[in-house]
Amino acid sequence: MNLIDVIMEPLQYDFMVRALVVTVMAAVVCALLSCWLVLVGWSLMGDAVSHAVLPGVVLAYVIGAPFAVGALAFGVLAVVMIGVLRGTSRIKEDASIGIVFTTLFALGLVLVSVVPSQTDLSHILFGNILGVSASDLWQVGVLAAIVLVVVLFKRRDLTLFAFDPTHAHAIGLNPKRLGWLLLGLLAVTCVVALQVVGVILVVALLIIPGATAYLLTDSFRTMLWVAPLTSALCSVVGIYLSYWFDASSGGLVVVTQGVFFGLVYLLSPRHGVLTRAVRTRRTRPTRRHRRPLSPPNGSISLSRDL
Repeated sequence: MNLIDVIMEPLQYDFMVRALVVTVMAAVVCALLSCWLVLVGWSLMGDAVSHAVLPGVVLAYVIGAPFAVGALAFGVLAVVMIGVLRGTSRIKEDASIGIVFTTLFALGLVLVSVVPSQTDLSHILFGNILGVSASDLWQVGVLAAIVLVVVLFKRRDLTLFAFDPTHAHAIGLNPKRLGWLLLGLLAVTCVVALQVVGVILVVALLIIPGATAYLLTDSFRTMLWVAPLTSALCSVVGIYLSYWFDASSGGLVVVTQGVFFGLVYLLSPRHGVLTRAVRTRRTRPTRRHRRPLSPPNGSISLSRDL
């Protein structure tokens, strides 16, 4: 079997085509948002919101409503609860996140255990890419389009908020409002990715692409291109691997992204661990000729990104 047959055979099935389309849409949207989450340091927030949507999804299935409605409602509820708990008590942000997301996730598990036995809700936890219907595809597409449009129009404000909230406030922006907007986008994005990898693995799509791009470039503008491109490519590879190895589709999508991150972590041209080790050995300064001080590795440039 040649390479063309390997690529074309899965495309003969409608469910595989729908799986590829919905996975790429979710991967691109999650990767774009992950760039801001990584810079702002809200990785744990992405984990919290992705798990907190579980009871909303279960309730939506029970009453026959679209899963996106219930998931979005509880995603927004989780964000509001975390903000209220953090702002009206001595509890710090990390503790607020832990309290809200574990409570709502546990509530979701309870609801899963008490719904009628003929309703199989395991795909909520682990995803069901190959079972995506045409209506599910439309739901994901509409939500993904909403996130992309908002990000497109607000990318400059969100970027300035991520780099320097104080400066954003000085030029007339409202950092608190931008933070709530980013959290709202996070809730919608979790709903987009839910159908692909399930509640448990959503956080991987929200963190790994941004972290990978962060190691590949020092420009935030470039990062916004690298993250979705690499995420979409890894997602397609994961879907194909799941077809040929008859394994979990959502799991292989995340594993593929994790393996790619590992390769970038080791071999990134500028920030790779092995690359830096080789470069340091080759350019080790002598006693007479010392190298000038250079800025620390890992910084992201804001120039030309706004």
